[in-house]
Amino acid sequence: MLSTTTEQQFLELAERREPGRGIRIPVIRSLPADLHTPVSAWLKLRGRSSHSFLFESVEGGERLGRYSFVGGRPELLLRSFGQSIEIERLVDGASQHEIREGDPRQLLRELLNRAPLTDFPDAPRFLGGAVGFFGYDSVRLQERLAQTLPDPLKTPDINLALHNEVLAFDHLRSVLYLIRIVELTATSSTARAQLEYQRSIAKLDELEALLAQAQPIKDQQPAGPAPQFHSDTDQASFIEAVASATEAIRAGEIFQVVLSRRLTARLSCDPFLVYRALRILNPSPYQFFLELGEHTLIGASPEMLVRVEGHQVETMPIAGTRRRGHSPGEDERLCEELKRDPKERAEHQMLVDLGRNDIGRVARFGTVELTRHAEIERFSHVMHLVSRVRGQLRADQDALDALYACFPAGTVSGAPKVRAMEIIEQLEPSARGVYAGAVGYLDYGGDLDTCIAIRTAVHYDGQIHVQAGAGIVYDSIPEHEFKETENKARALIEAICWAEQGLLSGGLGPQRRADVESP
Repeated sequence: MLSTTTEQQFLELAERREPGRGIRIPVIRSLPADLHTPVSAWLKLRGRSSHSFLFESVEGGERLGRYSFVGGRPELLLRSFGQSIEIERLVDGASQHEIREGDPRQLLRELLNRAPLTDFPDAPRFLGGAVGFFGYDSVRLQERLAQTLPDPLKTPDINLALHNEVLAFDHLRSVLYLIRIVELTATSSTARAQLEYQRSIAKLDELEALLAQAQPIKDQQPAGPAPQFHSDTDQASFIEAVASATEAIRAGEIFQVVLSRRLTARLSCDPFLVYRALRILNPSPYQFFLELGEHTLIGASPEMLVRVEGHQVETMPIAGTRRRGHSPGEDERLCEELKRDPKERAEHQMLVDLGRNDIGRVARFGTVELTRHAEIERFSHVMHLVSRVRGQLRADQDALDALYACFPAGTVSGAPKVRAMEIIEQLEPSARGVYAGAVGYLDYGGDLDTCIAIRTAVHYDGQIHVQAGAGIVYDSIPEHEFKETENKARALIEAICWAEQGLLSGGLGPQRRADVESP
C-alpha cells in the first residue's frame, strides 16, 4: 500500500462544509498497479451487483489512455421512459423502489448536486458519480419529436447507476486507486464523520482483499459455429431508404441525414468475451463494458460526444470514412483519397459547423474555437476525418445542458437535426435505443465525459445487436453507403465471432465468418 486518506485529512475536509449544505469526501487508497489490470479487477468485482462498468481508452489508435475505471456496486439506479422515472436505492443488500414523474435530467441534477465534492489534489479525473447511457430517444426530453417506432429491445431512454465506489488505474504512474465517496449532511457531527470514515476504510479493506484473491479466468469457450446475423434492413430496403433521403435533400428539407441498420444474432457465450475480443481487434478512445440490469453494452467508440472539465466544454465531430488498406501503400493511398474527397470534406465541414453551433449554445460568447480540423485518425478497420471544437461553459449552464445542446450528435443524425430525426423516424424500422445516444459518466464535481454510442453492441434477452449508419448527402451512391455500414460494423461482428468460436483460448482469428441474412 502506498497511501490512504487519513482520518485527520478526512475531518479537515469535513470542516469545509458550507453552512446548511452537505459535502462529499473521497477516501482514497493507492496501491501499486503492476499486479492488476482493469480486466482482472473487473472480473474480481463481477457478481456483486447486476450493474457494473469498465472504461478503458486507447488514444490515437496506439497509445494507452492514462486512466481506466472500474465499478461494481452502485448505491442507486435510475431508469427513465419518457417522463416516468424508476429509482432503485440499494442499501445493505436490500433495495427500495420508487416511481416518479418528471424530467429525469432534473432529478439527476438533484442527486448529484445535493452535496458538492471536495477538491482532492492529484486525484484521478473520475472519483464517483453517474455511469451509464443516455439513449438516442431521450432527445424527446429536449425536442418535440413524434415517437412512432417499436422498440424490440425495451430500452430505457436513460439508464444510469450512481457509483460511490470506484477503482481507478493510472497507467502513467502505475498506481491503482481504490476510492470510496462519503456523503455527510449539513448536520453530521464529528462523531458521525469519524464513523463514516471507519466504514469507508472497512470497505476499502474489503476491496483490497478481493483484489488480492486469485481469480480463475474462465475463457475456455467451446468452439461453436459462426453466428448467424439477421439484418432488419437488407440491401434493397436500405438503397430504397437512401433514395427517399436524397429526395428530401434535393427538396431542400435537409442537407444530410444518417441512416442506420441493425444486425442481430443469438449469443451463447459470456458477453464479456466479446469485449475482450473487441479490445484486441479495435482499440479505441472509448472502450467500455457496462452491465445495466437486463441490458449489457459492449463498445469501442471512436467519437467523443461531449466532455466537460471545469469550465471547458468540447465536442469532436468525426465524419468521412475509408476502410483501412491491406498494405501500408494501400493504406496511405486511401488516406490521401479521403483527405481530398470533396464529398467527404463537404460533409465533414457541415458537421463541424453544426458542432460549433451546438457548443455556442452553452459557451461564453467569443470562446468557441476549432482546435483540430479534418485530421486523419486511424482505427483498426477504418480511418476517419476528425475535428475538435472547444468553448468555455457559461455560468448559467452545466454539464447536462452541454450534453443536450449537442444531443444527438449531428454525425449520427444529420442537419438540420430535428428534420433529419423526423426523416430517420420515417425510414428506419425500429427505435434506435442505445445506438447514436451517449455512453459515459457525469461526476459529483460537475464534470462529464461521454462518447457517441457507435461501434457498440447491446446484449439483451440472449441476443446481441450491432447497429451502424452512413451519412447520406445529395450525391450519395446508395451501394457505397450500404458498404459503409458493413465496414463500420465489421470490428464488432469479428469480435463476436472470436468470442463465440472460443478463439480467446487460442488461435489467430475466426475459423468461419459470420453470415448475415436478409430479413
